[in-house]
Amino acid sequence: MKLCAFSISLSVKDIQKSKEFYEKLGFSKFGGDISQNWLILKNGDSIIGLFQGMFEENLLTFNPGWDQNAKTLKDFEDIRKIQKNLKASDISFISQADESTQGPASFMISDPDGNVILVDQHV
Repeated sequence: MKLCAFSISLSVKDIQKSKEFYEKLGFSKFGGDISQNWLILKNGDSIIGLFQGMFEENLLTFNPGWDQNAKTLKDFEDIRKIQKNLKASDISFISQADESTQGPASFMISDPDGNVILVDQHV
């Protein structure tokens, strides 16, 4: 199973302060809109999403269909297939992708310690 691009999505209290902090660590803006309270920062292949007021906890995020530069891959495993495989492995879901659709979709699961994992396909 290929989950493709990986990032950590951080729930932040003050997006401007968080942006400034991560810039000091060598991250720079890669995407997002600070006026909408979300930014994507990158340092090499490391990606951090900053989200103010959008969710309560930090998330591990995977993006099927994208490489680490948010470029669409020609060959990737669709999120609905990934979801079916996880269901067959008795993984419990917080939210699910609609398996009757195509294109962008997402689902959420959590690991045994309660860490939330977002699988978010944009293509």
